[in-house]
Amino acid sequence: MAATPQNPPAATPRRKVSRHRGEGQWAAGHFTPLNGNEQFKRDDDGLNVRTRIETIYSKRGFDSIDPNDLRGRMRWWGLYTQRKPGIDGGKTAILEPEELDDKYFMLRVRIDGGALTTEQLRVIGEISQEFARGTADLTDRQNVQYHWIRIEDVPEIWNRLEAVGLSTTEACGDTPRTILGSPVAGIAEDEIVDGSPAVAEINRRFIGNKEFSNLPRKFKTAISGSPLLDVAHEINDVAFVGVEHPEYGPGFDLWVGGGLSTNPKIGVRLGAWVPLDEVPDVWAGVIGIFRDYGYRRLRNRARLKFLVADWGPEKFRQVLQDEYLRRTLVDGPAPAAPVERWRDHVGVHRQRDGRFYVGFAPRVGRVDGATLTKIAELAEAHGSGRVRTTVEQKMIVLDVEEAQVASLVEALEALDLTARPSSFRRGTMACTGIEYCKLAIVETKQRGSALIDELERRLPEFDEPITININGCPNACARIQVADIGLKGQLVLDERGEQVEGFQVHLGGALGLEAGFGRKVRGLKVTSEELPDYVERVLRRFQEGREDGERFAAWVTRADEEALS
Repeated sequence: MAATPQNPPAATPRRKVSRHRGEGQWAAGHFTPLNGNEQFKRDDDGLNVRTRIETIYSKRGFDSIDPNDLRGRMRWWGLYTQRKPGIDGGKTAILEPEELDDKYFMLRVRIDGGALTTEQLRVIGEISQEFARGTADLTDRQNVQYHWIRIEDVPEIWNRLEAVGLSTTEACGDTPRTILGSPVAGIAEDEIVDGSPAVAEINRRFIGNKEFSNLPRKFKTAISGSPLLDVAHEINDVAFVGVEHPEYGPGFDLWVGGGLSTNPKIGVRLGAWVPLDEVPDVWAGVIGIFRDYGYRRLRNRARLKFLVADWGPEKFRQVLQDEYLRRTLVDGPAPAAPVERWRDHVGVHRQRDGRFYVGFAPRVGRVDGATLTKIAELAEAHGSGRVRTTVEQKMIVLDVEEAQVASLVEALEALDLTARPSSFRRGTMACTGIEYCKLAIVETKQRGSALIDELERRLPEFDEPITININGCPNACARIQVADIGLKGQLVLDERGEQVEGFQVHLGGALGLEAGFGRKVRGLKVTSEELPDYVERVLRRFQEGREDGERFAAWVTRADEEALS
């Protein structure tokens, strides 16, 4: 039976906790809803809204939607209202939700593990062109996001997606979100273990299952057996990282409690080794702890990272073993540091079967439906009909014969989808921004694309790996704290004292080699107009002052504030 306020999980004995009743932990018997979100979830499971969308809202139109469905439960099916055009960033925090809401939606298609067939990609492209005004952004969680979706069209969109094995189920909301997976799972020459069977099994058993459809907040998962550590495991709620156990062989190292937003935390290792076939059960144990012990009182403390920080990894592992798995996990080794800085699989790479995969870089994840259908055609002509999305807003065509590689690379270049990008094209990501997002303060996508062009023109010889992540608000959807140069959108004063769009700058963040958060230089903010000048200046100082082989993040830790300003 699914855990609910009326039916607490039978396998979980109630435990005394040091926190007061106001934390709202179900496992402590605290079932009274303590905020509006908890109340609407108790009133009706978010998954149930689909019936109302299909039978009522799609027929009666936007104005018929119940507010708790509109700004709450519809997220369980990947739907957010988008920002009404013409509202500037200064009004983001002061307007009521109904004043920000447009009568159109963002719709997120979940692509677990980034795995797509060309048939699926073609359908995604066709839906974009017919229902979404051509929009179809690639996200840094391997999804595709549409905009301009009308509620009247949602049932037909679902029918078309589900006919090819795709869905929007729990793509948003207080649910298990899209499962990140290595985009080259099962084909990379250097892979430690193929995690894709675990991704598929978790999806089959648990996604859309009411056992886990009422969580304190969202729950993010990453599973990869790549030595490149290619799924940003450090900033997920739970992550399974490929390792070789000296006695038991290939499996996964278990991490919990990562996340960014306004209170970032790097995940912690539990020191446990998990074999491939046990990953789904261990995943269910971790998410079960979150469901039962997670803090439901305050939304800004309702992520797993806060529970992990309070408990520590030792207690978390003990509760997982004693109350959820009913067995002891095997101790295991930590993953080795990756030998490469880039983890996006861009370029031409040999597969284990002798064929090749080709990774390419759109501009800051911005594509469109027509381009996606053309990518599907190219993948069918040059490969076997398999494509992948990555956690860096990139795409990959799999299974390309050596004789077809050059032709594919040339055809991608003609679509402005380069497999040989500059460091700036390769390393720049941007969130949705003020164009569509109700939380955003500044524009991001166009700003990021223009910045790439400027830096390529000004620093044509720069070839060091560099990540520039641009976010429209403090919520870090574009992972600003773990970028070499992280840009958090806000309103700033220009030289005339006028309020304009700009960014607070974070410098020297990283994942993989030495995971950590970027440094905020006191008072360092730049206007959007000044951004190319600033980035050029700090990169030239890096080139002049770095030691042999020194990475940008390492240079930042020892540079003085004047060099970084």
